Amino acid sequence: MDTVAVVLSDPERLALSRVVLNAPQETDVVVDVSYSGISTGTERLLWSGRMPTFPGMGYPLVPGYESIGRVVEAGARATHPVGAHVFVPGSNGFRDVRGLFGGAASTLVVASEKIVPVDEALGERGVLLALAATAYHAIRTPGANRPDLIVGHGVLGRLVARLALVDGEAPPVVWETNAGRAEPAVGYDVVHPDQDQRRDYRCIVDVSGDSTILDRLIARLAPGGEIVLAGFYEKPLSFSFPPAFMREARMRVAAEWKRADLAAVNALINAGRLSLNGLVTHRADAHAAEGAYRTAFEDPTCLKMVLDWRSCA
Repeated sequence: MDTVAVVLSDPERLALSRVVLNAPQETDVVVDVSYSGISTGTERLLWSGRMPTFPGMGYPLVPGYESIGRVVEAGARATHPVGAHVFVPGSNGFRDVRGLFGGAASTLVVASEKIVPVDEALGERGVLLALAATAYHAIRTPGANRPDLIVGHGVLGRLVARLALVDGEAPPVVWETNAGRAEPAVGYDVVHPDQDQRRDYRCIVDVSGDSTILDRLIARLAPGGEIVLAGFYEKPLSFSFPPAFMREARMRVAAEWKRADLAAVNALINAGRLSLNGLVTHRADAHAAEGAYRTAFEDPTCLKMVLDWRSCA
């Protein structure tokens, strides 16, 4: 069995290619993909060749970890039936290419325990489940503080802000330097950092991925305040010690979302408490993947690009 997939053969060399799928095992499902999202964080680093080395890294590879589709085959011990509409957080079910993260393909073979049933009415917005889970993990894990400043108003920053409002708490402030991304914001204020004079933030969540930002954020903390690093940083981070010492600053790195985070945000979405509206701004047929990836990475107006796989076979 083979499929059509986005294949990065080397940095900045991307094409739609046919790849061979592993034979599904009795705990696997086969999913026909409808939509997949393009991550402007991790996938940009894979595309540019700047991704830090970690297990599984290498080319050629199939990127993507934000796919929505339908189960068309289920093994005897699979936990989801044929017909289920599901979110797939990637796959390594390819024979001759690496699956890092392996979601950008028209058909996927994946362990049934990894997929999550989602409401079909979400359509293309379902690809945002992983980013919503990332935001949830950053601010809603046990012991996490409620953010009162969020740095960055891309999709992840918007989801952090929306989750911060779920329980009716005071709205956070959001920093954004790109005027085109300042709006729309519902229920919270988006300001340029230069317009904000506050220096008493108790919890700052940074989703900018800017490895030079720590000194600026430390200067805005209240004594004992916390900085949560929720972006993906390709370069080493550093900071001046005396200001952090004077504030007794704390820092926390938000790790990758867990399955429980996916379940939690899925429940909030199904209950109508978390909206994914207005976050997908660009769409392209999967056959136009090369141009779609460049747009996702180079066009500042693109919050989230979605590939449509329904015409692929």
